[in-house]
Amino acid sequence: MQLGKILVSGLFFLVAGCEQPSTNVDSSSIAVVGGAEQPCSLEKTTSRPVTKPTVTAKDLHIRIKTIASDRLAGRRPAIPCEGVTLDHLVDQFKTIGLSPASETGYLQEVPLVELTANPDVQLTVSRADRKRDYIYKDDMIVWTNRMVNQVNIEQSEMVFVGYGIVAPEYGWDDYAGIDVTGKTVVMLVNDPGFATQDPAIFKGNTMTYYGRWTYKYEEAARQGAAAALIIHETAPAAYPWTTVQTTWGGSHLGLVAVDKNMSKVGIEGWVSLETGQDIVHRSGYDYGALKLRAAKKGFTPFLLNATASMTLNSSYEISMSHNVIGYIPGSVRPDEFILYMAHWDHFGQDPELLSEDKIYNGALDNATGVAALLEIAEAFSNMEKPPERSVVFVSTTAEEYGLLGSEYYAKSPPFPLGQTVAGINIDGLNIIGRTHDMAVIGAGLSELEGYLARALAVKGRIVIPEAFPEKGYYYRSDHFNLAKKGVPMLYAGSGMDSLDHGREWGMQQAENYVSRNYHQTSDNYDPEWDLTGAAEDVMIYVTVGQTLANEQRWPNWNQGTEFRAIRDRMR
Repeated sequence: MQLGKILVSGLFFLVAGCEQPSTNVDSSSIAVVGGAEQPCSLEKTTSRPVTKPTVTAKDLHIRIKTIASDRLAGRRPAIPCEGVTLDHLVDQFKTIGLSPASETGYLQEVPLVELTANPDVQLTVSRADRKRDYIYKDDMIVWTNRMVNQVNIEQSEMVFVGYGIVAPEYGWDDYAGIDVTGKTVVMLVNDPGFATQDPAIFKGNTMTYYGRWTYKYEEAARQGAAAALIIHETAPAAYPWTTVQTTWGGSHLGLVAVDKNMSKVGIEGWVSLETGQDIVHRSGYDYGALKLRAAKKGFTPFLLNATASMTLNSSYEISMSHNVIGYIPGSVRPDEFILYMAHWDHFGQDPELLSEDKIYNGALDNATGVAALLEIAEAFSNMEKPPERSVVFVSTTAEEYGLLGSEYYAKSPPFPLGQTVAGINIDGLNIIGRTHDMAVIGAGLSELEGYLARALAVKGRIVIPEAFPEKGYYYRSDHFNLAKKGVPMLYAGSGMDSLDHGREWGMQQAENYVSRNYHQTSDNYDPEWDLTGAAEDVMIYVTVGQTLANEQRWPNWNQGTEFRAIRDRMR
């Protein structure tokens, strides 16, 4: 798909066919489907007449097949076919009977910027009269989120800041006693709990928000650093260096900010473990000893007796995407809100792929979640009594590109976050049939887990914790942007203990999906999926939301969690 570019006041605006995507995109927009050009359009559909709030496997199949259709061209944000996806979602919101989120309708504009770093950049580390150059992609990956064409740091003092964490609730401050303004901070990945496996330090093996790379760059910006570099290690990062190279090398999307993102760190990046060890060694320190030192309470940061120099050239293009938002007004407390969310976007298509299938349909991830969102909305709309609190339904854009649609919602919420009681995020449904269990991602974080457990117990089912808490999955989907603003958010996943085949079989199916289909063009709709378990899970989500919508209680984060203090201040 060729995208038009308009030069406006020195900025390149990326537009679809020289027009912003909208629900009025002409049905003659062209998509490359199966190697041939075809119109990207959908016939309008109507919701089925429903007299009671029920969800069936057949209902979900119909919706998933539509949303994962080739006709939506992989649902990439900010291309002509975005309009087709938006048209479908808006049409469904209207048919279901949801009220629009604003006077302008169901769409919330989300301005995006695509930033591309020039790979002709090297990191030069100097100490005394010695220096070493580190090569882009082999030794390090750097980028900028600032909307500028060049960022330069020259002889910037390097500071080792341990894990780069300031966490008052844990009595931890890796920036204590030092001013890093204009300096380059170097830090470790994950958090001290993972390093020590001591449950008394942070949360032991379970990753906290402070272990996420996103937090580390945010904190470095708050501290005034000129550059922030994380030393990569496979186990605590939960992915190998090759993932860093493919994910962060090249271009990436971000949100457009009024300050052109100048409040962010000038240069963000990763260095390989070998590079990190070499930098530390050349500064006169032992890497293993520093890791042990950084994992102990009371660690203090220090200068590495080295400087960093980089000149990063970058280009950027601006585009517009959209969240889709509707709601059911509350009958008693309309200014209090329960939130459901599911991202509609995926990776679009790649004509350069050698395989016959060139479209990333994202059937499980996340056509299933959008289908669930619509079914839940329809269930609420058909309840005999309207909910006492308002119930909001948000289908976000650009989740796959860094949780950007939800980040924009959290920064510019149509419904105040201080009045948002709780939320549920759906990012993938169960496709293997009924299960005895349902997994909670981020187990133990909030009181919402109890709501889920009680709803499941009625059906003779149980809550289980996620299988890999050290990977920090709670911080990798859309709910996280609301969580870090204080809103309690529930994120549950498919169960593993199949009623027909057992737990081992269920876990094998999950592993097969991740290894074969996750973020691949093979994530296609399959009419043979057993969605009976998914239908049951969706009704569990309805039950949890109905309880929240009709009670007066405000659930909270559990004591000691990183979001509790924020929520308490809000309330």
